[in-house]
Amino acid sequence: MKKLRVVIAGTVGAGKTTFVKSASDIDVVEIERDLTDKSLSVKKKTTVAFDFGKLILDDQDLHIYGTPGQSRFDFMWDILIKDADRYILLVAANQPNGFSYAREILTFMNERVQVPFIIGMTHRDCPDALSPEEIADSIGIANTNNSPPIITVNPNIRTSVIEALSVLVSHEL
Repeated sequence: MKKLRVVIAGTVGAGKTTFVKSASDIDVVEIERDLTDKSLSVKKKTTVAFDFGKLILDDQDLHIYGTPGQSRFDFMWDILIKDADRYILLVAANQPNGFSYAREILTFMNERVQVPFIIGMTHRDCPDALSPEEIADSIGIANTNNSPPIITVNPNIRTSVIEALSVLVSHEL
């Protein structure tokens, strides 16, 4: 069985922890603390190191690591993306003020690894969600050669998460 290290990155509130929980066949390791900057989100806790889960998918052993969303923990991004085989950048479609930050995360990851990745749009069911084209343009991947797949994913629904991971696993650079 082939082991793949998969990293789930994204902005605060994009659904990284929920994604890992929905995907995992084991109890997820979560390293969270109370949110100190209440202006960042409506949630009470935030990931400060990583989330970890595992999933067997199509005879592959996925080790899934969720990153913190806040840039003050970017040292963890460095640790987690190292030796990654694939990653997903989650972007909340209803938070356009976070798109430039999503672009920064994308740049950060791509400067460190050259591995297949996809963009997962979350919160597409919200009335103020932007289109995939608007998001792609905002994060700087519209009309580029070798653009990654952009898919809608609901981190709360296991089948949606499994579908996203299937797309990721089958995607090549």
